[in-house]
Amino acid sequence: MKYLKNVSSLKFFPEKCTNCIVCIEVCPHSVFLLRNKKVEVLDKDLCMECGACAINCKYGAIAVNSGVGCALGVINGMITGRAPSCDCGDSSSADCG
Repeated sequence: MKYLKNVSSLKFFPEKCTNCIVCIEVCPHSVFLLRNKKVEVLDKDLCMECGACAINCKYGAIAVNSGVGCALGVINGMITGRAPSCDCGDSSSADCG
């Protein structure tokens, strides 16, 4: 599911990447992939900015402003028991798609 085009704060630094694939394993939206034994960003627009990749990267190859955008809406929905909302659409929209 894509949220908004060209707004993700995700930054990938391939020169720091050791291709350990932890980012691939923890990313809930398959932003990363392994191609020719190298980790790559498949589609930055798939990122919901949850921060799982950056938190789990021991090598500093990934940076993201976690807790913003749609990830924050999903987390707030879970905490409050309301439908998740990231205000991606109109004000009546309860989902982030």
